Formats: sequence, structure tokens, C-alpha cells
Amino acid sequence: MENLKNLIDLKKFGNYPEGYDPARHGPYDPSRYYGKPDTPFGEVKLGELPAWISRREKGPRQFLGLCSRAFWRWQMKYIHPRKANMAPIWQLCAGGMILFYSLNYQRLRGHRNYVYH
Repeated sequence: MENLKNLIDLKKFGNYPEGYDPARHGPYDPSRYYGKPDTPFGEVKLGELPAWISRREKGPRQFLGLCSRAFWRWQMKYIHPRKANMAPIWQLCAGGMILFYSLNYQRLRGHRNYVYH
């Protein structure tokens, strides 16, 4: 029962991240990682990649935080600007087409055009 309480700690749910300090970081930005800074992925050399991956925190909570930050970065870049354009609509359409093509691939595979010569 104690492990379940540690897994679902409701005191942390809905609060700011652990590394966030309002005096030092200023206003809260949901697209920013407030943990211990590390080398950005774009600057990691191929030989250093296994060590860089081993330093990452792995788990469902960290993965959900990663997805949330990525969504907020996308939203701040394409949805929230004053002069937003059609880019997010086209991105959602392209993503939907790729998703539904991959879901229906087994049925579409049977409709290939074969040449019987």
C-alpha cells in the first residue's frame, strides 16, 4: 500500500515542477524544463550518446512531462502568436493523414495495382 501512495502522490499533482523557483526563473513557462541542465541533444556527439541516454530519467511521469513540454512549445510557436497562419491546420491534417493511413494499411495493401505479364 505504501508503494501505491508513493506512485500516486496527490500532493505533487497540479503543482509546479520541483526545480521551479519563482524568484530565480520568473514567470512559469510550461514549455521549459526546470530540472538539472544537461547537454542539448543537438550537441551530443555519437560516441557520447549512450552516456547521455543513461543520464536521462526514464518513466511514465517523465515521458508525460516531455510530451507536455513539446505540446506547449508547438502551441507557443504556431497557435499563440498574434499573426498565426495556416501552418498548424496543415500540420494537423498531415498528421491525421499519416495516422489513418497507418491504421488502414492492412486494408489498403490489398488494393495494389499488380501487372500480370
